[in-house]
Amino acid sequence: MKIQLSVSGMACAHCAARLKAALEAQAGVLSAEASHEAGQAVVTYDEAKTDEKAIRQTVEDAGFDLN
Repeated sequence: MKIQLSVSGMACAHCAARLKAALEAQAGVLSAEASHEAGQAVVTYDEAKTDEKAIRQTVEDAGFDLN
């Protein structure tokens, strides 16, 4: 499953890299990309191991807001 999330609070490439690392560390996430320019994250995950709610929580736990 793939989702695209609108994320605010990423001010630079370092922020995007930090979010990408946090998402990829989550069990069940197969890949993640984050762009501070676009203000979004795209996450591909295994529905048997995680869900959108958990992914959204990871974004918030990393210090970013969802739009």
